[in-house]
Amino acid sequence: MEQLTDLKAILHSKRANIYYLEKCRVMVKDGRVVYLTEAKTEKQYWNIPIANTTVILLTMGTSITQAAVRMLASAGVLIGFSGTGGTPLIATNEVEWLSPQSEYRPTEYMQGWMSFWFDDEKRLIAAKKFQQARIAYLDRVWSKDQDLQNQGFYVDDRDVSQALNSFTSKIDKIEKVGNLLQIEAQLTKSLYKIAANRVKNDGFVRERDSEDAANAFLNHGNYLAYGLAATTLWVLGIPHGFAVMHGKTRRGALVFDVADLVKDALVLPWAFVCAKEQATEQEFRQQCLQAFTRHKALDFMFDEVKNIASQHGYEGNAL
Repeated sequence: MEQLTDLKAILHSKRANIYYLEKCRVMVKDGRVVYLTEAKTEKQYWNIPIANTTVILLTMGTSITQAAVRMLASAGVLIGFSGTGGTPLIATNEVEWLSPQSEYRPTEYMQGWMSFWFDDEKRLIAAKKFQQARIAYLDRVWSKDQDLQNQGFYVDDRDVSQALNSFTSKIDKIEKVGNLLQIEAQLTKSLYKIAANRVKNDGFVRERDSEDAANAFLNHGNYLAYGLAATTLWVLGIPHGFAVMHGKTRRGALVFDVADLVKDALVLPWAFVCAKEQATEQEFRQQCLQAFTRHKALDFMFDEVKNIASQHGYEGNAL
């Protein structure tokens, strides 16, 4: 069986693949992790390049063998069980993750995170830095993404710049995380309105349980972003419960904090565009993954989380 030492090392922040699997069996065959699908006349095996994979989401009709889990864990691949479309079957706001077990992940980032986390003021500063980075990323992506611009998404449009500038001007004045959450919700609502306007989706209302295409694609794309965020935190060794913005009572809230860095820039516009074009779920998913890769979303998450963890004097090694 292929061992960890046989794998060509690929940094987690540089890995290319997220797998979303349904109606198949994940197993080990000839020393490789594969997924088995059954056609009408034959069985087909498809290889999963585990050294270049960050997340595997297992959805309806899937199963996985212990040997496959062992190999995926050895390569540091995060495994998640979810419902159709990437959303959970039972839980309403989190995927159940199986984290690879390793005693040799770095501790410096967790220690750096904990050095400020119990201080309310410093935690608020970290939350503000996340929001500032989020706006800077959106500005960078929408400024240079020709495909989005072809769909009418320009960062210097009046309604976009007004929404971003209004949000940015209020960040420094915020004195409580709760107030930051309020203005963040207002920004997202404004961006929904802008995106709906660009694709002529009149009357759009954000409802997570709605079955219309735009809402379904937003849910699906958000869970892909959660997968990247969970991978980032696992590799850096920072527990998901130590959120800076979404609240200390939500066990996985830090995943949501980190995912928010890229959701507005990438998931939000493509959800509306793909809904307008009547894309299939698979086509939307592929579009999201291409956007994540093109704009180095995982690299960006790693850099921002490491910057926050290192802000009190520790400078970690590159991952």
